[in-house]
Amino acid sequence: MSPEGVGRHKVGATATSRANRGWWDGAADEYQAEHGGFLRDSGFVWCPEGLDEADARLLGDVEGRDLLEIGCGAGQCGRWLAGRGARVAAFDLSFRQLQHSRRIDLDLGTPLPVVQADAESLPFADGSFDLACSAYGALPFVADPAAVFAETRRVLRPGGRFVFSVSHPVRWAFPDDPGPRGLTSDRSYFDRAPYVEFDSEGRPSYVEHHRTMADWVGHIVASGLVLTALTEPEWPEGHDRVWGGWSPLRGRHLPGTAIFTCERPA
Repeated sequence: MSPEGVGRHKVGATATSRANRGWWDGAADEYQAEHGGFLRDSGFVWCPEGLDEADARLLGDVEGRDLLEIGCGAGQCGRWLAGRGARVAAFDLSFRQLQHSRRIDLDLGTPLPVVQADAESLPFADGSFDLACSAYGALPFVADPAAVFAETRRVLRPGGRFVFSVSHPVRWAFPDDPGPRGLTSDRSYFDRAPYVEFDSEGRPSYVEHHRTMADWVGHIVASGLVLTALTEPEWPEGHDRVWGGWSPLRGRHLPGTAIFTCERPA
């Protein structure tokens, strides 16, 4: 999907949600065709660096636990977790992504309960889950991350854990280029104006919001969650896959992903 124009502008919650729902509905087929093999129909990959939950175990033992996947896409992570004995519910903003989840359900015979929803207003009761996770889901694409953290805390039980991955904040200061150009900063890390693509009528058609590392920590703390760990996956030897601005070249020099582990106090 080629944008009619791009810029850096403030965009509110409603316009952000509308734009990103439409963009992911339109991009889901291409996204799954390009990345589905890497993600696997039932697999939990945290990031383009390829960190796998089977090895990282950031969520701990999931067997017999109630778990919410935030921004599930085609449900690959939730399906893998269900295969490890978790009771999983998942949601995504994009209906087309959820149709791909249904396609995989039919292919594998392993149905995953999903619902279309916005991460800023979760359709789940208080204290419904022991665990929540999000692998590049929702958080980069919302205007109000404070609402997402507050909602996630609300649906977690005391002692519950929330683990989420996002593009590493330092990447915002560099061009989204996997080659040598992507190694030279050309913008301010502290410029929080969202990246926006516009359609032919000048309406936002894709919005991605930037938060600094301090912003993410501040939102976590303000929500009443406790940050217990921060993971910055290194680019592994032998991993030659390029995904957008992620590449072996950049991975040797810059962190591409930040994974935050949080807990709701008991």
